[in-house]
Amino acid sequence: MKVLIVCSKTNGKIAPFITEQVESLQPFNLSFDYFFIENKGIKGYLQAFFALKQTIKKGEPTLIHAHYGLSGLLANLQRRIPVVTTYHGSDINNPKVKCFSKIAIRLSQYNIFVSEQLALKIRYRSCFLVIPCGVNLSLFYPVEKQLARQALGWDTRAKYILFAGNPEDKVKNFTLAQQATETLENVYLIPLVNYRREEVNLLMNAADVALMTSITEGSPQFIKEAMACNCPIVSTDVGDVNNLISTTDGCFITSFDKEAVVHSIKAALDFSSTGKRTDGRLKIQGQGIDLATVASRINAIYQLFAQ
Repeated sequence: MKVLIVCSKTNGKIAPFITEQVESLQPFNLSFDYFFIENKGIKGYLQAFFALKQTIKKGEPTLIHAHYGLSGLLANLQRRIPVVTTYHGSDINNPKVKCFSKIAIRLSQYNIFVSEQLALKIRYRSCFLVIPCGVNLSLFYPVEKQLARQALGWDTRAKYILFAGNPEDKVKNFTLAQQATETLENVYLIPLVNYRREEVNLLMNAADVALMTSITEGSPQFIKEAMACNCPIVSTDVGDVNNLISTTDGCFITSFDKEAVVHSIKAALDFSSTGKRTDGRLKIQGQGIDLATVASRINAIYQLFAQ
């Protein structure tokens, strides 16, 4: 079975959770090819339609799997090859994009939402499943904190808080994180930007707390990967985060109030200061959101369209 992955490629980069998902599906005797949209905005997507048609004609895929709503809309402008579309968050949470995603939902033969919260925002409910992107447990695993800090050259006595993403991304709400942490002594806030995946594993093991203050999310990989490293977490109640961490000691859901964030960070730092780590990795395995389990569920959808 041949599957064409349709997704965006910004500044020469593909979202790692897409490539990792594709790699995890290789054992199912599937072959994959990629079609990348490199221009931004609805105009950029529409401009890619002719090239997509040529790719389909040349490769003759059995199925197209599009990631994000705009990619799903583009893929469905042709009606010969069935399309499965995965919605990751911004395509539903952003009102300007949501209207295009709704069209893709109606046209796609199958829809995947990475969290129940996203699915609930869409009234049309035909042929869909909730399947979060899986966590690469081979890449994200516990490392002794001091060893991780030595590898990164971090002060073994300071407190480090790892922030979920690029401060320039307004959705990540870095200002709130900055305001909350600047009131704490001997604490360093480290934004997660421009690191290799292997380095991210070290960062999550070296950090005292993983912090996410996002305004909206789908099913954030940052949270799941931090759980896989047993890192304490503080997060706003966005996407499926509450479902993921609410029963995990050392993990805290907070509001968007600065003082509430400070209170939760202090609680997480207190937990971390005792030398404890969470049991987040076990929770990931128990909830079936490791790469292998997720790949099995996605393959089951693919097989609905096998010739």
